[in-house]
Amino acid sequence: MATAIVRSALSRASISVAPRTSVAPKRRFSSSAGHDDAYEAAKWEKITYLGIASCTALAVYVLSKGHHHGEDPPAYPYMHIRNKEFPWGPDGLFEVKHNEGH
Repeated sequence: MATAIVRSALSRASISVAPRTSVAPKRRFSSSAGHDDAYEAAKWEKITYLGIASCTALAVYVLSKGHHHGEDPPAYPYMHIRNKEFPWGPDGLFEVKHNEGH
């Protein structure tokens, strides 16, 4: 711990005594790290158009093939049998009743 304090004190003393002859390096931000913004924008525009074209082509191909519906189920006689009358009568719930004396 003591050696670290001595080293930092010596480094501070050497910095303050040494003349500044070098120029501070220019800061480089991540957005200007050597890439041209117009080049990047054009690249991503081309990628976007290529993606739109490929997705459209894939959708046209998939939708044009159609799909298999499967076989119709066999008409078993015991399916859809109703042995009990509906509570609202045989005409249906929302049917207009024509035989009410009109």
